[in-house]
Amino acid sequence: MSNLQQATTRSFVDLKKFAVETQSAKAVRAGLDCPFLSNRRILELPPGPVSVGAIALDAGCGAMPAHPADEFIIVSEGTLELKQGGLVLTLGPGNSAVLRRGAEYSWTASGPVSIIFMRYEKGQHVDGNIVPIKSRPELELSSAPSADLLLTPAPICRNFTDYRSTDGEFSCGTWDSTPYHRSAMFYRHYELMYLLEGSVTFVDEADRTGTFKQGDIFLVEQGARCSWESREHVTKVYAIYRPA
Repeated sequence: MSNLQQATTRSFVDLKKFAVETQSAKAVRAGLDCPFLSNRRILELPPGPVSVGAIALDAGCGAMPAHPADEFIIVSEGTLELKQGGLVLTLGPGNSAVLRRGAEYSWTASGPVSIIFMRYEKGQHVDGNIVPIKSRPELELSSAPSADLLLTPAPICRNFTDYRSTDGEFSCGTWDSTPYHRSAMFYRHYELMYLLEGSVTFVDEADRTGTFKQGDIFLVEQGARCSWESREHVTKVYAIYRPA
């Protein structure tokens, strides 16, 4: 495979590793005063309405008069407190929320905090509320992978959606499944995943293999072709951009 082919192959990305590198680099975007917006390192992705990356905060606090886009955030390390009206939301490692476009809130980082985000630029302002991702939602049956791709019996899958954008293209929630193995699927979407339990092995079209386990945070890129193999029950929190 040529270097050009390797450079353009879409695949999976270990976001916890990316966040550690961001914390070390203390990346800053020039021209932005708020550390929550400025202390960011952005993953290199093709142009589009989605950006993914990491935020590195030192101990401190600040106020956001209007969040600029719909954004899923998940704390990788440290503790972040968000306040909006009567809501006080404390996010530790593995806790997540959606900051809706227009949200007004204050934030406090107690010590260094590492945050992973997926931002959706096309979200419409509705009420500007912060939406916590429930830790133990009531999951409902959802569809299984296509039978054409399955290499094992069909799994039992369940889902709960905490947030869906008004255009339906950006959604966040929790999903679980019994074990299954499927052949490579074309991802017409971006999906950020945080594994609450179980493990998953992916193989991309360049034969690169990656196994993610409980506590890992990772992204499958739009345009990737990846297989999936889980040999135990899997539960994940997800953020998905799926174009209409």
